[in-house]
Amino acid sequence: MKYVVLLGDGMADYPLDLLGGETPLEYARTPHMDRMASRGTLGLIDTIPHGLQPGSDVANLAVLGYDPRVCYTGRGPLEAANMGIALMPEDVAFRCNLVTLGDGTDPVMDDFTAGHISSAEAKRIICDLDKKIGSETFRFYPGVGYRHLLVWKGGKADLATIPPHDITCKAVGPYLPQGEGAEQIKQLMRLAREFLAHHPVNRERRDRGLKQATSIWLWGQGRAPHLQRLTERHRLRGGMISAVDLLNGIGVYAGLDILSVEGATGYTDTNYLGKAEKALSALKELDLVFVHVEAPDEMGHEGNVEGKIKAIEDFDEKVVGTVLAGIGSLGDFRVVVLSDHPTPISLKTHTGDPSPFAVLSSSAGENQARGIAFGEREAGLTGNLISPGYLFMETFIGNWRGFLEKNPR
Repeated sequence: MKYVVLLGDGMADYPLDLLGGETPLEYARTPHMDRMASRGTLGLIDTIPHGLQPGSDVANLAVLGYDPRVCYTGRGPLEAANMGIALMPEDVAFRCNLVTLGDGTDPVMDDFTAGHISSAEAKRIICDLDKKIGSETFRFYPGVGYRHLLVWKGGKADLATIPPHDITCKAVGPYLPQGEGAEQIKQLMRLAREFLAHHPVNRERRDRGLKQATSIWLWGQGRAPHLQRLTERHRLRGGMISAVDLLNGIGVYAGLDILSVEGATGYTDTNYLGKAEKALSALKELDLVFVHVEAPDEMGHEGNVEGKIKAIEDFDEKVVGTVLAGIGSLGDFRVVVLSDHPTPISLKTHTGDPSPFAVLSSSAGENQARGIAFGEREAGLTGNLISPGYLFMETFIGNWRGFLEKNPR
């Protein structure tokens, strides 16, 4: 049996008047996901446990079968795992965004991506920051695009921080870190802002009419978690395909091979087709492949309706369609397509509402054929709900027929 997880990050959404009361997912042309919904098993999955913030870190841990209430320590250490950064028990890893702040003493969060700064430009900035304000206590590590890492040796993990994508167009003062250790973190952010005001990369971007990386934003801190490998729990070999350190870091902890794809960017210009082709190729040797596409989530954060619809349609055509066309040649299979959480256009941030999923099996007896199209409301009408969401992977791999028996057509 081959198992494939196709995840469009943040695909789920809320109805929009602009789209005649449909969500972007319902409005988009998605014949391949619709096929899975109409021929397979459609439903909703609740990936965000009560009391936890609705982030891709929590949601994707749940999709892979981990109870975030037990194992989640923060986003930073998950990203550190993919970057090859070994954390000591006393170390605290922070996600470090390059951001664009407005002017003034209490500036506005203008852009949490610094104009989607390139990885090459960002690496120059982060490496220079490490030389200028880094120390034996604080070390900066370059990642992908605007996403980077700070490690605080012997640091504090219990302070309160806010993701920058939650405060777009808001003055940042009320959202700065709070609690024990916050003053050290805020001081780093102040020093970085002073240093970046005259950085050559920013001068070059200004001359090209691009947004500048005017500051860093530190958040998502935590110590190294303890996770049992998914590959050991289910006695299989698996792979992770993603452009972002977060998903790849989760994959490292889960024991999955990290499969790189040229041209995978974590944005709308990503190599959708290359990800699907890589998955099919890897499945000749592996039992499970998880394909993650970040683009719909990015468009949700930007409030870009047309961009989100296009990202969903590209995901459907180039990822879902390609995998469905090729998976049959590899033998028996189960494929699931899902959104990890909603990223509503109207809010520009994540919510914890359940998201749609559809499972298609090569065995006709493992398909309900109850749905019509892949979307939020259609999934809700089926009555199928996987909650808590961390039960999904055990069900998907180990006892899918049991789920169908408990949820008859």
